[in-house]
Amino acid sequence: MSDFDAIDSLLDAVGPQAELPPCHVRRELRERARLSKAQVARALGVSPSTLSGWESGRDPAGEIRTKYAYLLDGLNAKLATGSETEAASAAEQPVTSGTAATVTPLSSPDLGQDEDGDGDGDEVELLVAPEPCVLCGSPAGQRVAGFAQHLTPADCRPTATGAPAAPPAGQPTAHTSKAPLRTTRPARATERSKGPARHAFQETSGPVDLIREAVQGALAEHRGDVDAATAALLKRAIPDAMRLLDETRKGARYDVIAHPWIPDILKKQTARGADQIWEARPKWTRHELPPGRHQVTALDMNGAYLSALKTHLPLGQLEHSTGLAHDRRRSGVHLITPPEWEHEAVLPNPIGQRDEPGPLWVTEPTLRLLLRLSGPKHQLCAPPRIHESYTSGATENLLEKFRIALKDARDTAIEQGDTVTLEYVKAMYSKFVSTMGESNYNRELYRPDWMHLIRSQAFANLWLKALKAHDEGLAVVRAMGTDELHVIGDWRRVFAEGRGVTEVKVKDTYTAGTDAGEPAGEGE
Repeated sequence: MSDFDAIDSLLDAVGPQAELPPCHVRRELRERARLSKAQVARALGVSPSTLSGWESGRDPAGEIRTKYAYLLDGLNAKLATGSETEAASAAEQPVTSGTAATVTPLSSPDLGQDEDGDGDGDEVELLVAPEPCVLCGSPAGQRVAGFAQHLTPADCRPTATGAPAAPPAGQPTAHTSKAPLRTTRPARATERSKGPARHAFQETSGPVDLIREAVQGALAEHRGDVDAATAALLKRAIPDAMRLLDETRKGARYDVIAHPWIPDILKKQTARGADQIWEARPKWTRHELPPGRHQVTALDMNGAYLSALKTHLPLGQLEHSTGLAHDRRRSGVHLITPPEWEHEAVLPNPIGQRDEPGPLWVTEPTLRLLLRLSGPKHQLCAPPRIHESYTSGATENLLEKFRIALKDARDTAIEQGDTVTLEYVKAMYSKFVSTMGESNYNRELYRPDWMHLIRSQAFANLWLKALKAHDEGLAVVRAMGTDELHVIGDWRRVFAEGRGVTEVKVKDTYTAGTDAGEPAGEGE
């Protein structure tokens, strides 16, 4: 075969890409067919998060694209046939006064599209019978984005038998877009695919079982070889973490938007560069110690990123605002001028070590830490000045079930001396955080804003432990990264020792200082 023949064969093997409808049509077809994301994802052999991405702006490729196009084609044909049958039946029925009701299709040009006709507006459907509004509980005559809801705030009112309902996190405010935050229907209980690639995730009774059965499957596959099983589990930690996330999101109140529009400040400026977000990573060493020689204890904070999963995460697409005070119901990134810090001699700057002064983009945890330190309880600095923000409605518990499943598995593994599960769990949460940004290793979730917020929460947690040590009379010597705190004094009266996520363990001890006082690093 000549070189040209080989090229011709290669070109023949590359067929045309299957045509896919626009993203909003894909979602509309699935919802009109009353299919859950889990059902469609299982049929296609992907995760619900991946399907969310396809319904939010991303396109599949290769064989899976052909399968997805075939499914959407079939749904469109079935729904079109069903609509024609219903229309014919309705034409044969006599109209009775007081019983007729008009249902507006989701694709109605009057209600389902923006004025510019791009088709990405609110999906509004008139209901035959009123249903409880997801915001206030009172009967509503419309569905918005598939869920019963009043169209105007004036119509939203509490039921007569209950107290006024507090607006859920993420409810539209004066500076949000008109699209309401979508809620999620509870997923139907269905059996998982029994293909060989998913043998560790079959017929489970809860998220922790996913972890246990994955470990058991890996050990069985490698005939009890602990090292080989651990290596295999670490390689699959990212997709397994995403499946665990999907499992813990079943029945959740809010839908996770896996691939939203992201502002330029959250995008890498170059392939090997960074974006514009400042995470406030601590990198501080006390300049002078108290006079005398001291024993310094380097403490290791357990499960720093695992604990940081509990943070206020934006649910939807980030929206820009300027000149507004901080809204605690929202979360995102903020351009601020940080306050002056006058306690560098004994405590690290909560902003971290900066090379240049002036405004910078910080995350929600950093902003909340600065606001807390400037408040009446601490009064350690002036409030930061907020210039502009990109935020969305938020909740602190978005990843709470995911975090608890990992924590429980970690606790059990420590109790049982199970190093395989311990390393697997650690890889799951650490890689989950590190790959949810611009990473080729996780295509199911693109949330660089979440990645920065979780990291910053870990840094803020360490800073607060340094403050606690200082307030309890310990001398803080060093604070580094997410989990390293060096102190002088009886630290056991301040922190519990152990391997739990709320405990600390000793990483190192060393002697430092002189009678005249010396920099902390010289005594190591």
